[in-house]
Amino acid sequence: MKALHFGAGNIGRGFIGKLLADAGIELTFADVNQAVLDALNARKEYPVHVVGEQALVEIVKGVDAINSTSEEVISKIAQVDIVTTAVGPQILERIAPGIAKGLAKRSDSGNSRPLNIIACENMVRGTSQLKVQVLNALPAQYHDWVEAHVGFVDSAVDRIVPPSESASNDPLEVTVETFSEWIVDKTQFKGQLPQIPGMELTDNLMAFVERKLFTLNTGHAITAYLGQLNGHKTIRDAILDGKVRAIVKGAMEESGAVLIKRYGFDPAKHAAYINKILGRFENPYLKDDVERVGRQPLRKLSAGDRLIKPTLGTLEYHLPHPNLVTGIAAAMHYHSDQDPQAQELAALLAEKGPQDALAQVSGLDSKSEVVADVVKAYNAIK
Repeated sequence: MKALHFGAGNIGRGFIGKLLADAGIELTFADVNQAVLDALNARKEYPVHVVGEQALVEIVKGVDAINSTSEEVISKIAQVDIVTTAVGPQILERIAPGIAKGLAKRSDSGNSRPLNIIACENMVRGTSQLKVQVLNALPAQYHDWVEAHVGFVDSAVDRIVPPSESASNDPLEVTVETFSEWIVDKTQFKGQLPQIPGMELTDNLMAFVERKLFTLNTGHAITAYLGQLNGHKTIRDAILDGKVRAIVKGAMEESGAVLIKRYGFDPAKHAAYINKILGRFENPYLKDDVERVGRQPLRKLSAGDRLIKPTLGTLEYHLPHPNLVTGIAAAMHYHSDQDPQAQELAALLAEKGPQDALAQVSGLDSKSEVVADVVKAYNAIK
């Protein structure tokens, strides 16, 4: 089996790419970072530091790389069996035209073997969104062929991969936590279901997508925003602050109540899942910066993301949400000189004030009770 993976960054190398290569799949990375591409092609392998109580270094072998803007990408897509991505939600739109050209070439060359495409991004139904962008870029005469031969498979991914602090300045070295979870929608595959260790097949993906979004992502973001407000530099330092921890855990319990109502999750098992995630945030071997985790606050405050979506769920089921409200207010105070979204949010708040700015970013009704609650919390933080 052959695979093309878009994104040779830390998540691409440390998570999805590693699982594919470990499964014996012939793997090519596609990226625009020439230093990383050159190193991958020169060495054909790279080290992954798995950190936790049982720390170890694993060598991922037998890989190569191409530039994601090159014609080689088109030829690869015409030949491989699986395409995966870990590029970030904003970049999917940029790689869609190349994928479309590759699918056209695959059809023209008479390759009717099933191809499955899986976007492994921090977003809800990311592959379905990528499919829309690919079809928009693909001439209409290929659409029926794509529907017959190409599976666009949604997934939920979970592994904390902070920036590597390599003492050797190795551009390929990556650090990951022990925990990983890659859950894919088995109803969307074309052809035989792949057997890849570390990939879990399900016919109820949304339950797992929202469990991860409402728990890991919600908790991680609120830890970052409250951590920054309280002068902490890392996620570990923030979650070890009792006041921060109480709000983070409370927010995850509020979002968890939505999941229990919506999907029938077992309350005791979900409480254990929350505690496991809090333990992951405490991992002393992961130096994860609160500023990095908090980046892109406009996206994280949007209607379908980790702060507003669970809050909408509490409104739907008439459940309390004071800790989620505090988390949203903290996100509105996030600042970073390196993040354009943080600066855009600050400008929007200065121009419109917290009530109208939040309504614009989140889609919430500016006159709603929940917006009033957030504004009150926002002003209290000031």
